[in-house]
Amino acid sequence: MIKHKLVENMKVSSSAVKLREAIDKAVEDSFVTREEYDRIITLASEDGEIDSQEQVLLKEFHQMIYDKDIKIKKA
Repeated sequence: MIKHKLVENMKVSSSAVKLREAIDKAVEDSFVTREEYDRIITLASEDGEIDSQEQVLLKEFHQMIYDKDIKIKKA
């Protein structure tokens, strides 16, 4: 499960919840496929706006890739 910095008493947007679930599912095995990665990016911008909660989740997701905590699977 992704470690997130969202404040617990902050109202979390439904789009951020969906994004978090997609990221959690994608990184369960420490690998993410290109399709999963693309789906996560699409999901984040689906409503035409990337809110602050989604920004935090995407930043942490990309940091995990950068730190090699998760890897992108080659096709």
